[in-house]
Order: sequence, then C-alpha cells, then structure tokens
Amino acid sequence: MRVFGHWCAAVALVAAGAVGYPSTVHTQAPAAKGDATAVLAAARQALGGEKKLSAVKTVIATGRTRQVRGDNLVPIEFEIAIELPDKYVRKDEIPAQETGVTAAGFNGDELVQDPPPPPMPAMPAPPAGAPAGPRPNPSAARVNTLKQDFTRLVLGLFGTSFPTYPLTFTYVAEAEAPQGKADVLEGKGPNNFTLRLFVSRDTHLPLMVTWTPPAPPQRMGGRGAPGAAGAPGAPGAPGAPGARGAEGARGAEGARGAEAARGAAPAATPALPAGAPQGARGATAPPESRLYFADYRDVDGLQLPFRLRRAVGADTVEETTFDRYKLNSKIDPKRFEVRK
Repeated sequence: MRVFGHWCAAVALVAAGAVGYPSTVHTQAPAAKGDATAVLAAARQALGGEKKLSAVKTVIATGRTRQVRGDNLVPIEFEIAIELPDKYVRKDEIPAQETGVTAAGFNGDELVQDPPPPPMPAMPAPPAGAPAGPRPNPSAARVNTLKQDFTRLVLGLFGTSFPTYPLTFTYVAEAEAPQGKADVLEGKGPNNFTLRLFVSRDTHLPLMVTWTPPAPPQRMGGRGAPGAAGAPGAPGAPGAPGARGAEGARGAEGARGAEAARGAAPAATPALPAGAPQGARGATAPPESRLYFADYRDVDGLQLPFRLRRAVGADTVEETTFDRYKLNSKIDPKRFEVRK
C-alpha cells in the first residue's frame, strides 16, 4: 500500500533510531507476591509521584492523529476530556471531510455519543409459546469497548487503572531489546479482558501496552462448513468511523531518557511466554495490537507522553501527537451529557 509505506517512512524519520519492544521475552518463574505492585509503584513515582497523580481530577488533551484507512492517510484533530474516575469523551474532527464533529465516550455506564446512536429497532415477536429472549444492548457493548480504550490510555498517563474498569496485575516476564529491558505485567479486568503492560527498567516509565482482541465468530459456508470471518479493523480505535475511543492517541515509541523505549513498528511478532494469548498464530485470531507511549515531557510536575503509536501486528496503523495537556481545569458537565 503506497500511502501506508510513505507514512511509515515519515514515522521512521520522526523516531530516528527507534526500536520496538519486545525483541525477546523471557518467561520467569512466578514472581514473589508484591512484584507487580512494586513495578507499578515505581512507574507512578517516575510519572510524578503518588501525591501529584492522586491530585489530578480532570484532564483535557488536544492534538492530532494520523490514521491509515485503506489506501488513505486521514488526519484527525481531537480533544479528549477526562473527569476521573468514570467520565471520558473524545471529540474528533476530520478537516479533509465534511462529516462534522463526532464524539464518543462514557459517563459511568452510560454511552456518550454525538450524533446520538439511532433508536433500536423493534424486537420481533418470539414464536408462540417460546419465552422472550433478552433485548440486545449495543450501547453497553460500545461502552465496554470505550472503557477498554480509556484503560489502555490512562496506563501511560497514570500507571494505574481506575474503578470504572479495574485491572488486577501480576508480574509475568522480562522483555529485552538491544537498548534495554522492561518488566512485563499482565492485567486482567472485566469480561475476560487481558492486556500486558511494559515498564522500562531504566526510567520506570510505561513503554507499551499489548493485547489480542477476541477471535471473530466463525461463519458457516455455503455447505455448512465453518469459514473464517474477516479480521476486524480496529474496534474502538480513536478516529475510526463510529468508534472513537480512548486509545486517545495511539502510537509512539518509548519514553524520555530511555532509548530502549523508543518504538518503531516491530519487524515481526516476537515469541510469547508460555500461556500467553496466541493472537495471530491461530487461523482466525486477529493479530496482537500494541500501543506505544513516547516523548514524555513535564506538565505541572507530571511526566506525560506526547506521542503515541498504535500497531496491529507488524503494521503501524495510527500515530498521535499531543499538543497540550490541561490538568484540573473545570469541564462543562454538558461534555459528558448522555443523549437519548
């Protein structure tokens, strides 16, 4: 794909000398209790310290995302508004298209979306004598996806998850690249959600989050034989049509002061520890997704990433640059208004 190739070259220039994690992953024996807690505590200290991080109640972030859609490279201008612990919305505008401003997020367990979602069609009547089945709730599924996006983003900003989508972490491995090492934590959350967080051994800053989306459902072929469904594009990716979530600005490379953290798109999917999700190895499973954090800078005493890069398998699909963060600014409650 010509446009994609040209954009990858541009990204390589932005991140000259960058390398993606992991080059090699060594599975270790079960870590002593408290290792994951210690890694997260060191990360929060590197990000600014517990006192300063805990004092943050709101975040407003603005910037630009460049996203690959087919053969096109689409520029997106965004604004993210977060009111901790359970309010989030991302507003997107595509200058090259006359589609207007769109927004998606959540307020607690309610979907925030503009334009609002269309009304649900009437449910067909069940067969005579059959019990009525549960009414599907697409908004709930959408909120779940947005909360997962939010959770991945805030791991790079705060080094923790929040009660709106809590994760339980365990220490699983050590990752190695030519420029350095990273501790690897596995986080598990609601609805069988699992991710891995890579934290630099040198700077203790978050470097990357990886996850494997669930395999798409099998479709039956014309003769009843199962056929593989197409791999999903990237549900919940910010800037994606109808699915602007809180990866908030995907894709970048590493962290300030850690050359090992700088991430260009990995050349190949590395070997995974025993028991890890197989991702692209399965015939129908989607490839592993990766969100890189890079270019950490001081913002009111905190270290926040100003570049993100998102990759699917070996392909970079989105790069985001933050222009500005505003902390503890008052946010108009209408931003999180649930429209019926």
